[in-house]
Amino acid sequence: MLDREGDTHLYLQISEIIRSRVLRGSPGDPVASEADIQREFGVARTTARRAIRRLRDDGLVHTVHGEGTYVGAPAAAPRAPRKTPLYRQIAEEIAQHISRGTFTPRRAIPGEAALVQQYDVARETVRRAVALLREQGWIYTVPQRGSYVSPKEQWPPDNEISP
Repeated sequence: MLDREGDTHLYLQISEIIRSRVLRGSPGDPVASEADIQREFGVARTTARRAIRRLRDDGLVHTVHGEGTYVGAPAAAPRAPRKTPLYRQIAEEIAQHISRGTFTPRRAIPGEAALVQQYDVARETVRRAVALLREQGWIYTVPQRGSYVSPKEQWPPDNEISP
């Protein structure tokens, strides 16, 4: 339980709670994401980020960009590296929805906030996925309105996300 009225910063309290979980874990076990910490403790993302950074600075966890945070040092982690980055997996799934007709041309795809929640990832991961879809012609973005499915003739010729 957090002491929101006390003299100890919330991120320090959260880092101590997560520290106890990490110490019970094994090298390579996943640590709660920033979004999970936000939800669990009802704090801002910057508070969650500071809590994780403290554990990382103490050498208890390591972060793999685009994947998550794991118990232990990077060399001690037995987990296999992900073959496809998470943002590409998200882009591929959205492209499949488009090619199957779930998302139709000139209609909006789910917004950034909805995708962050759906995939339980950082906003930057969703932004990279959307940028890839835009770059390859699957979608276009209208400022202040959102991202929309491109007309079919603008989709990639093989209807797949290319490397």
